[in-house]
Amino acid sequence: MAKPNDKVLSFILILSLLLFITLVESKITIHEGSSPKSEIECSKVVNVKDGDTCFDVSHTFGLGSDEFNAINPNLNCTALFVGQWLCVDGTLF
Repeated sequence: MAKPNDKVLSFILILSLLLFITLVESKITIHEGSSPKSEIECSKVVNVKDGDTCFDVSHTFGLGSDEFNAINPNLNCTALFVGQWLCVDGTLF
């Protein structure tokens, strides 16, 4: 039969291994799942009008979809509403 000290040591080793695996997995997820944080300075905004789409607005102001999305983070293009402000000229820092 194992001594109590051996059981405690085994428990601590298993717990340490699980903690190590958890930390490694979280760092991998954070590193792969995040992008560098950018600040946006918007110098021109427009109000959404009835019938506007993200494509229409970005095309009108000569913006590619990547550029438009970069200066309008967290924008849900399927849920635009009249009067919503969209950045059409901005700088990422």
